[in-house]
Amino acid sequence: MQKRNNYIEIEDFLADESFQLWILSNVDEQGWEEWTLENLQRAKLVEDARLVLLAMRVPESHLSSNEVHEALQKTWRKIEQREELSQNTSKIRKLKIQRYWISGVAAAVLVCLFSVWFFKNDILPNDNVVTYNELIQDNDEGLVEQTNNSEKSQIITLSDGSSVLLQPNSKLSYPKIFTGNERKVYLSGEGFFEISKNPKKPFFVYANEIVTRVVGTSFRIKAYPDQQNVEVLVRTGKVKVKSNNLVRNTDSKEIVLLPNQALRFVRKELVFNKITNITQDPILVSSVRNIEQLSFEFTDIPVAQILETIEQAYLVDIDFPHDKLKDCRLTTSLSDQPLAEKLKIICKSIGNDTNYEMNGNQIVITSSGCN
Repeated sequence: MQKRNNYIEIEDFLADESFQLWILSNVDEQGWEEWTLENLQRAKLVEDARLVLLAMRVPESHLSSNEVHEALQKTWRKIEQREELSQNTSKIRKLKIQRYWISGVAAAVLVCLFSVWFFKNDILPNDNVVTYNELIQDNDEGLVEQTNNSEKSQIITLSDGSSVLLQPNSKLSYPKIFTGNERKVYLSGEGFFEISKNPKKPFFVYANEIVTRVVGTSFRIKAYPDQQNVEVLVRTGKVKVKSNNLVRNTDSKEIVLLPNQALRFVRKELVFNKITNITQDPILVSSVRNIEQLSFEFTDIPVAQILETIEQAYLVDIDFPHDKLKDCRLTTSLSDQPLAEKLKIICKSIGNDTNYEMNGNQIVITSSGCN
């Protein structure tokens, strides 16, 4: 039952048979009530899942506001009792304030949650929906998870030098160090990937129902759990896309994508639609980001301008000695390199003990000047 400690979405609970048994038949063989009351944030998520599950059992209508209110009151009373035993009075006062606010908007929240459930169960075929949690549970490499809850993209540098520009409301799981003959990561949401070349160790991105295989290239994957389509767009290099082995009744044939080509996987119909000219697809055109359209080919360009381009592409802040580098100009190609490799090439080209340090979205370059 330890897997439930990783439940972060409503559908995780809804897919758990022991949770269904507890809610629908009041049979708590796995200690759900005790586990729920251990944590306030967990209790709220469990209560939302409970309401959705009950709503799914109502054929003609949603739960009434009185039923929602009574259910919430019962749960909050149990939580308050547990907190009183711990003599945590400050949390209880906050809890009471939250209780009345939540009960007032519970009906509206329930409608939204039920809509998500309806999408999962009516628009998407249950047998073929692959969740992020299912993907990472199949991996035994000791994954690190990075979640972007901010309002702007975050840069992630992997152990092989590859970089991922992770968009808001997205998460990525990856091993601290890639071992074996493959490099595997798991995406929920949207990320732009720049993969370090290693023909002997292909790179795989698992996202919803598809798997993207690359050796060294740059591409974008958009795979949110509540959207109907999964998109893969290639900027440089070549990728191969196929359906995940967890998906039933699909063709396992790989689809090859070249630069400026894309693929849209329709999750309901399990259909791959290849797009050979992305400029003719309004949805793709409207979603293009700076990193996908800025050029990284530089001919006799000031270093400051090159670094500014990198800032715009990756949405990072670069601090460097302007006075020492004001007369430095470079000619270089950085189009098919991860961010870390781009910075290494720039520093090596400048010379004179030029180095960089990267901490999240902050980059500091030190230098004595150019050669």
